[in-house]
Amino acid sequence: MTFNAAKSVTLKIWDRASLHETLDSAVTDLSSRHNTTTCRIAVTCSGPNTFTLSVRGDEAALAAV
Repeated sequence: MTFNAAKSVTLKIWDRASLHETLDSAVTDLSSRHNTTTCRIAVTCSGPNTFTLSVRGDEAALAAV
């Protein structure tokens, strides 16, 4: 696990069986550390077996329904 900045984290996940569980846990942790909802956390595939999670800014907020 690598922390790029205060609002993002990069994970290298080798075990495909635990991929979803690991990402869900990381999203929950990052959202609680930044006191925001999990839907404000962006997950991108940044390389082979590598995922970057980041807190989206106000400009990328979801539109209210």
